[in-house]
Amino acid sequence: MRYGGMILVMIAAILWGITGGIADILMNKGWSPSVISFYRGAVGLVCVLVWFLLRAKQNFPTSSRVYLWSLLAGLGVAGNFTLYFLSIEASSIAIAATLMYTAPVFVLLVSFLLKIERSSWLKWGCITGVLVGIILLTGAYNTGSTSVTLLGAGAGLGAGISYAVFIFGFKNASNFGKPQTVLTIAFLAFSALLLLFIDRQEALSVLTSGDIGWFILLGLVGAGVSFVLYVVGVRWTAPSTASMIAMIEPVTASLFGVMVLGDSLSFVQLIGMVLILATITFLSVNKTD
Repeated sequence: MRYGGMILVMIAAILWGITGGIADILMNKGWSPSVISFYRGAVGLVCVLVWFLLRAKQNFPTSSRVYLWSLLAGLGVAGNFTLYFLSIEASSIAIAATLMYTAPVFVLLVSFLLKIERSSWLKWGCITGVLVGIILLTGAYNTGSTSVTLLGAGAGLGAGISYAVFIFGFKNASNFGKPQTVLTIAFLAFSALLLLFIDRQEALSVLTSGDIGWFILLGLVGAGVSFVLYVVGVRWTAPSTASMIAMIEPVTASLFGVMVLGDSLSFVQLIGMVLILATITFLSVNKTD
């Protein structure tokens, strides 16, 4: 079962990586990041709702705390999806996906400031390594001409922080309810929240456009199927192992961008990417073991 869980988490990470490529294709067709994000979550909602309804009586929440933490998870996933796609639009898939995975370091830094977690030279070394990686990846060392805009870098980092909020809310909600229940409430909150901010006229036009198939594929790959596979797989996988496997997402996203969409990264950017991913993996393993 352990290897089965690893395989499911791996497939989910690969699907998330491909999602960025599909979103980039849709943005090149003129669709806004917020509308693309909405359909990713809305299609995902349909999938997890079916999962929930298979055993509705057993899955129905009995604690009010499920709703509170699930709403927080929904807020996190809304920020993650939207800011991630915005970062792709302003930079590239590889950069957006890598920056998104810096979240654990910033959560660790906040934990130090709030004295939730004790600091150490090793942890500060990891934080420094990631910051150096970000500087190399975004080209911030070259003040005359950075390779990534402030919007692209900020949105990528914001997507990572939002991802951390989702994980925090999801883990706490799962203590009081089933995963399918938590995901259903989270995606309901996600859809309701984005409906307040997106261009609803543009969102409606998707239903009669020739790109509707791309949007459905985006939702299935990026939320519906992938989230179910990940939730099931992570039950049988050690946290440290799951953290390492999850790094397949930015690698997959980068390969998709380079091989399919024609993106390119300089040698210095590649060094920055490797430094970030290696440091985050090392930190995750040592934090959970």
